[in-house]
Amino acid sequence: MVCPTWSRAKSAGAIFLRLVALAALLIAICQPAVAQVAILQIQVSGGEGAVHAAGARDSRGIAVVVTDETGRPVEGAAVSFHLPEQGPSGTFVNGLRTEVAVTDDRGRAAVHSIEFNRVAGRFEIRIVASKEQARAGTVSFQYIAGTSPGAAAAAKVGVHRRKKWLIVAAAVVAGAGAAGGAMALVRPSPAAESTTVLTIGPPSITVGKP
Repeated sequence: MVCPTWSRAKSAGAIFLRLVALAALLIAICQPAVAQVAILQIQVSGGEGAVHAAGARDSRGIAVVVTDETGRPVEGAAVSFHLPEQGPSGTFVNGLRTEVAVTDDRGRAAVHSIEFNRVAGRFEIRIVASKEQARAGTVSFQYIAGTSPGAAAAAKVGVHRRKKWLIVAAAVVAGAGAAGGAMALVRPSPAAESTTVLTIGPPSITVGKP
């Protein structure tokens, strides 16, 4: 014989468990789903194309902005910056060639205080951003000057100027060639100037007095 009190307690426990399960289900249904980032985009916002003196320590560093596929800033994304292992390069403040920063609520991340070596030339900083399953990468170019901070910039400007003068010179030569060709068409040839045309008229007979 089953005790009525035990039966009522067992029924109440089953009902309680069902209520707990129902509440958990309602919470799972009503709780808003957290949107996951599908695509990341990286834009270099500071430091691109900078020219540094050989062996100098630059506090400007490099900065980026990370957004999603709709252009909204992504907060909490890990951004790693990688300097070259050889050639023109340097080290971050941690003494390594790799540094990691986390984006703020505006999607911004930056690293500062890079100490550059004395190898002149252009180098690239590889940048990789990741959050959840989304990843993105880009490259930023900077320069180490041979003697002064303006040497590399002057070299780049000189290349553009040389290209400009080459284009101008080519245009002048082409214009001179075209003008010479036009003059050659207008000016008569020497053969035409020295040619003499002889014309023989009809014969004439003159009769004198006997």
